[in-house]
Amino acid sequence: MNEYKRVFLIVLDSLGIGAMPDAKDFGDIGVDTFGHIIEKVGKIEIPNLNKLGLLQVHPVKNMTSVESPQGIYGALHERSKGKDTMTGHWEMMGIETLTPFKTFTKTGFPKELISELEKRCGKKVIGNKSASGTKIIEELGEEEIKTGAMIVYTSADSVLQICGQEETFDLENLYRCCQIARELTLEERWRVGRVIARPYLGRKKGEFKRTANRRDYALKPPRKTVLNALIEGGYEVIGIGKIHDIFDGEGISRSLHSESSVQGMEQTIATLDEAFTGLCFTNLVDFDALWGHRRDPLGYAKEIEKFDQGLGVFLDKMKEDDLLIITADHGNDPTYRGSDHTREKVPFLAYSPKMKTGKRIKDQETFAVIGATIADNFKVKMPKGTIGTSLFGQ
Repeated sequence: MNEYKRVFLIVLDSLGIGAMPDAKDFGDIGVDTFGHIIEKVGKIEIPNLNKLGLLQVHPVKNMTSVESPQGIYGALHERSKGKDTMTGHWEMMGIETLTPFKTFTKTGFPKELISELEKRCGKKVIGNKSASGTKIIEELGEEEIKTGAMIVYTSADSVLQICGQEETFDLENLYRCCQIARELTLEERWRVGRVIARPYLGRKKGEFKRTANRRDYALKPPRKTVLNALIEGGYEVIGIGKIHDIFDGEGISRSLHSESSVQGMEQTIATLDEAFTGLCFTNLVDFDALWGHRRDPLGYAKEIEKFDQGLGVFLDKMKEDDLLIITADHGNDPTYRGSDHTREKVPFLAYSPKMKTGKRIKDQETFAVIGATIADNFKVKMPKGTIGTSLFGQ
């Protein structure tokens, strides 16, 4: 019999809690996403995260932790060589990434890749630099529409993105070009984690708006993950937010797209009314995309508060045989230089109404303890080549 009938895993995308011991190797010295947000904006209202032990795991000035948190709480270190979304999520489900995905933040993409992309797509590439998606459309959208070129850009993530005006580029043609880019970037020298189609509407500066017809072309995990084991064991795996894209649909039985982190949390709360057995896996991306990369600590702080309000609703609706796990996939310190992710520890907060007392566990050396614990709960075998040890003993 399973200890818990349903497990809800919520990833607060980029909410790191302090530099990893090897952070210097990644160019990150003294980073601390959560700590520096509080230092910058002051006290924030997070009674529910506090109740689960976040302020015990990461004490901060001018905020007081509850004396006896209700959950199981601690910190996780990343074992993989990276600090991006896919690396973090894959590790949670048992995959250690030894070679980081390629990033082209500082240089743009190599001439050889761009030339081949232009040749196969039949379009000239403009842009080819690291940029904000909304800003590069403002800068180059009129040129793209006028000349029939295509805007290619990257970011601090391992990603190649192509913008296209839906009416002049044509959505299907945009998707075709992104599929070509995905094929090209399977080569090791150009191997990026994701290719993303970024369609927009509008004809001139000030009118451009991205649409909901985004499409992601991710790499498949190199081997089966805990998600596959759950599916093969007859359990449901519901992916909310970016989860389907991160795993390229592998090990996902049902997927829900989210327009925002608030909506993603609302969708997660709604699944509490469903009679399923298995895992609900949620990524709340706005912490990272809207506030971390844009170096906005105040916006980030408000997003944490919004999540905490939703968390209160979630906790009230949980059943005795539900388990909630809250964590993050990397850091993105909004007070640090640049706009890149930061190499940080992440929180581990676990709670069920059946827990009588809270407890701090020792720091863990890999995110993979999450997947191993979920597999242990549902009595499924960890796939060959995966890592991680269950935390049920603790």
